[in-house]
Amino acid sequence: MRTDIQNSVLCWLATVDSSGTPNVTPKEIFSSYGDDRIVVADIASTNTVRNIRSHPTVCVSFIDIFRQRGFKVVGSATIIGPEEPDFAIVGADLLRLAGVDFPIRHVISIHMERVSRIWAPSYALFPDRTEEERIQVAYDTYGVVAAG
Repeated sequence: MRTDIQNSVLCWLATVDSSGTPNVTPKEIFSSYGDDRIVVADIASTNTVRNIRSHPTVCVSFIDIFRQRGFKVVGSATIIGPEEPDFAIVGADLLRLAGVDFPIRHVISIHMERVSRIWAPSYALFPDRTEEERIQVAYDTYGVVAAG
């Protein structure tokens, strides 16, 4: 799972508000923490933070778009503010990834409770394709030219 997190550009974090209305937003800065948590930077996530404070159950998903696979994680989220001692510890990778360009207002720490693999339909339709072939098809689809 760590490899897929590292190879994913965005994750999608789903929450619900006090009336049960879903909110799904892309998050650019996220990482794993330990063996049981995903951490996400709150850079401009006012609604997400508010929703988590009232309903901590969330769903986060991410995919490596070139390998066309990833994970869906359901868990319980907590908000860690910059005044809390865990902010710099739990958020160390996020702070490194954000650098000086993106100030992190909170760390969203998600304790993983259920993890499911996400596979593109092509895995079922073309089970004999190699990973290299899958990557090349994705490059062709998205107009990406490999460096080299």
